[in-house]
Parts: sequence; structure tokens; C-alpha cells
Amino acid sequence: MLDPCKPEPSVVIIGAGMAGLSAAHRLTQCGLHNFTILEATDRPGGRIHSCWLGDVVAEMGATWIEGGCLTNPVFTLAAQEGLLKAPLSRPEPNHGLFCTSDGRAIDLPVSITAFHTFRQIEQQAAALFSLGCGRTHGTLLNFMGIRIQQELHNFPEEQRYDAARVMYGLTNFMRCRCGDDLSLVSADQFGSYIEIPGGNVRVPLGYVGVLAPLLRDLPNYCLKYCKPVSSVRWGAIDDTYPRAVVKCSDGEEHPADYVIVTLPLGVLKHQHDKMFCPSLPAEKVEAIAKLGFGYVNKIFLEYARPFWVWREGGIKLAWSANELADRYDWIKGISCIEELPSSQHVLCAWICGQEAAEMELRSDEEIVESITRLLRQFTGDPTLPYPANILRSKWCSDQYFAGAYSYMGMESTVDNQCDLAAPIPGTCEPIPPILFFAGEATIPGHYSTVHGARLSGIREAERIIQLTKKYGGPPQSDLNK
Repeated sequence: MLDPCKPEPSVVIIGAGMAGLSAAHRLTQCGLHNFTILEATDRPGGRIHSCWLGDVVAEMGATWIEGGCLTNPVFTLAAQEGLLKAPLSRPEPNHGLFCTSDGRAIDLPVSITAFHTFRQIEQQAAALFSLGCGRTHGTLLNFMGIRIQQELHNFPEEQRYDAARVMYGLTNFMRCRCGDDLSLVSADQFGSYIEIPGGNVRVPLGYVGVLAPLLRDLPNYCLKYCKPVSSVRWGAIDDTYPRAVVKCSDGEEHPADYVIVTLPLGVLKHQHDKMFCPSLPAEKVEAIAKLGFGYVNKIFLEYARPFWVWREGGIKLAWSANELADRYDWIKGISCIEELPSSQHVLCAWICGQEAAEMELRSDEEIVESITRLLRQFTGDPTLPYPANILRSKWCSDQYFAGAYSYMGMESTVDNQCDLAAPIPGTCEPIPPILFFAGEATIPGHYSTVHGARLSGIREAERIIQLTKKYGGPPQSDLNK
């Protein structure tokens, strides 16, 4: 706790996603209440967005708590709030049928063997990061493709055609891990992601519920909605007040001692050069440029009369390598169509990469027509009905997100993530830090996750708390001591 008799520094937090709310919650816990959260949209949560569709909660953004155990700070948040009921809802990774484009379901023994073979190849790719053997392995697409071809020789000749389709179909689904083509993903950095044990856990009544304990304890009127930020002026040379001024698009200005920036990496890529004055230092700009930011969307399909057998999983699309190489149609970005565990009427199609962005440009009628044609083709049933209703996310074209989450691209390193997280000015400068950066892209090992965003927000709040203790209140530069 901070000394309540000492003056408090003023803090502006840009963004009310998990990172921004976690930072605000941590400041509140430690007795610092002089902060304002500026949120560009009309709701909290950022890339956590739960909506009702028919009889189910449709997760437009974050879907699972990735790592259902007490070491995950989002799992503990959900558990303490009473949002998780035993038995926990964990999706089966290999549940569902693998269907080919010629309308055939692949025999279960072949699909199970091919599935487990693919998982072994995936684990080998993840191990490259910790091996650090000095030689580079190029793109993840190249590494996976070579290993799949090698493993296919271990299948009986009559099974190779189907086994190849299963494994290449899973490669297409693997794109959802990063949101981009695997030819843009580094094989050597793929394993820098740290998997928390416990599997993926769904929040039955909506992921948005985990925000409640963070919002509940905030000071009155500190959270302002529909306040997109247009500019951040920072770093007066003589360290006079205000150290920073955050200006909103409506002209409203907020002076601050410290600013916590939780903008998605996609937004920073598009706007950092126009938003910050003076410009961000070279290391920060390089990190923003080199880290990857992927596209992932979901299309929810509600049916009046379900055509599938409930609890049999979903349909995994076993595209061939040649079909995937010819990506002329956005529909190739769909890797699986799964049933939602709490619904008997709704399916969810996952689409990623550039195809996810292209999908957003299509009308609802085009989406319905294309997906129905796809389902009829892969199931071999020309009588499958059209959905009665659809709901889809559009993260790519949303100017306040510009995509889904970060990944390790061909030029990305863990150092880039650390540079993105580094406060400005740096610790060696005579002026105390002014700008702090949080969000899933700033945290090595836990990038692209909600728990990574939470940890990053707490990390930046802790920096400000320690500075407040050091200076006994608002910051003072070494020049003024």
C-alpha cells in the first residue's frame, strides 16, 4: 500500500481491455486512485466480447482461458468470481470428423493416427526454440511441410492420401494460433510460447464475466467510454508539469505524470508515427514493425433445425496441400466448423489469415451461401439447410483493434517483445519514465493470450507503484533533485 498522506501521481490508461483494467485494478489495490481510463469503444473488455445468439453465448473474441489451473491469473479471477462450475468445460482436441472436399469422412483409425503424428511434429517445432542449435529452420510452413512428407512414408500406401489431408487440414487450423499464413511465422521462435497446463477452459456464461471483479472496485467516473486517443504529447525537456498530455479525438485533454498505453499491436503499427510526439525511439519502432499481428474471425451459424448429431464435435476440413496452395477464395481460410458445447443449434466457423479480412468485406448473404456450399461439399449432403441467423466478428477492419493478436514472425525475437514493453524514457535517463506499454504483445512467453494481457497490465502498474514509493508521490527528475 502507498502512504495515503502523500500526494498521488496522475495516471492515464489508454484502453479498457484486460491489460488496462488489470493495471487500474492493481493501482486501486495499492491505494492509488488518481487515474483515468480512456476507452475508444462503448464497452469494456477490448478483445473480450461476449454476445448472446439464440441459446448460447457467442465469444466474438477470446474464447478460452488458456491453461485451466491456479498459475493462470485469469483462471483464478474466474474461479474467485464463481464463473466456473465442475466439471470444467474443456474442448476435446481431436473430437470431430475429418471430411474431405470430395464429400467423404476419413476413417477414424486413419484420422486418429494422423492427428497424433501431427501433434508430434507440432511438438518438435515448438522444441526448436529451446534447442537453440545455431542453425535456422526457416518458416513454420516449410518445417511442418517437410516433416509431414517424411512421416507420410510411415503410413501404409493406401492410407497416405487421407493421412496427408488430415495433416494439411490441421496445418490450416494451426494458422489460427497466429492468425497469419505459416510462411510468415518463424519456426525457431514458435516454441517461445509458454503453455500453461490445464487445457483450454470455457467460461459458460461468457468470458466477459471475468471483467466484473476488475470493474467493481474502480473509483467512480474514472472510466470514460467513446474516447479514442488522437495524440500523446510527452517528455518536456525540463520535466515541467504536465509530463504528458493525452488528447482525445473530441479535443478533450488529460494531463498526466504517467501514461499506460495498452493499444493493440495492430493499432500501434498503423498509428504510432502519428500518435506520439515526440516520436517513439528506434528500438520501440523496430519492435512494432518486426512483431507479427494476425487476423482471426469467427462466424456463428444458428439453425432452426440442427442437421448434426449433438456432442459429436464438429467438422474439420481436410483440405489437400494443393487445395490450400491455391488460395483464390476466402473460404479456404476456414479450417473447422465446430459445435458449441452449450448449444444444440449453433455452429462456429473459424477463419484466419488474409481470408479473415476478406470475409469482412462480404455481405451476410454471401457468407451464408458460401458456407452452406462448403458444408454441402465436405459432408457430401446437398440437402443441408441454410442457417436461420449468423453473427460474425470483424476485428480486422475495426480501427480500434486492426486484427486479433500477436505472433512471432520471421523477423521477430523475444528481444522485440521486451523492447515493446520497455518504459520511455528508459531507466538510465535522468527523467523518470513517462510512457508505459502493456498488452498481450508485450509479454514474452504469454503473447496472444488474455492472461498475458493481465500480467502485462499488473507489471506496468507495479512500475508506477514503485516509482511512487521512490519519489514519495509524483515523480521528480534527477535534474531537479
